Amino acid sequence: MLLQLEEVSVKRDGKWILQYINWQVTKGEHWVLFGLNGSGKTTILNLLNAYSFPTKGKITVLGKEFGRTYLGEKLRKQIGFVSASLQEKLYSHDNAFEVVLSGAFASIGLYETPTDEMRNKAIRLLTDLGCLDYANRYYETLSQGEKQRILIARALMAEPKLLIFDEPTNGLDFLARERLLDSIEQIAKMPNTPTILYVTHHLEEILPIFNKTLLLKEGQVFSSGNTNELLTSSHLSEFFGIPVEVSWKNERPLLSRESVMKS
Repeated sequence: MLLQLEEVSVKRDGKWILQYINWQVTKGEHWVLFGLNGSGKTTILNLLNAYSFPTKGKITVLGKEFGRTYLGEKLRKQIGFVSASLQEKLYSHDNAFEVVLSGAFASIGLYETPTDEMRNKAIRLLTDLGCLDYANRYYETLSQGEKQRILIARALMAEPKLLIFDEPTNGLDFLARERLLDSIEQIAKMPNTPTILYVTHHLEEILPIFNKTLLLKEGQVFSSGNTNELLTSSHLSEFFGIPVEVSWKNERPLLSRESVMKS
């Protein structure tokens, strides 16, 4: 068991943001956390990264119960995080290679001297993800898609057991989005790959590798289980509250609103 939330609820300013969240993720599963804006996805991510703690309930990640265990550097290295919010925390004077190397220390910025082994590993990751050509450029000068791939390489430096993608395609055009999704699919097929948690509100981004899905609605688990069983027209019509159609192409779901014939 890599991740377990038991009856987790979060209250902020007198309002319940999350209520009675129960969720288990085991090694070898790749999950999608799907929900509309305001559904509570970000709150769950903040809990998983120990940036905040639940009002009620228990969270266990990688065998450690949050709130009862000191979250040292070793544990934090085992959780890779790729998010646009992380981009804002990186230093503008660091180049892409330095950003990737900082992942070995789970730090923002490079304060320790990397070993030759670390440098070689960073080069391999940059090469595998198609980033080597811009390794020496300042991170702030890269395109959004290039920045995200650098963050993926950074997250993989410490060989995490859990890799979290938080809305990674925000701000990307079609081609950049598909290149990024190709990179994620490539990672999922690597030997000893980490368990991946992909957070999104775009159904068409759900790749065949994501065999499990949790649908989050208004701070509660609407349903969770096998992706192909949940992402149906009837189930998502109930989830959205309007008639929708789900079609599948190249093993990826496409969502459209069901047409209403007028007499």
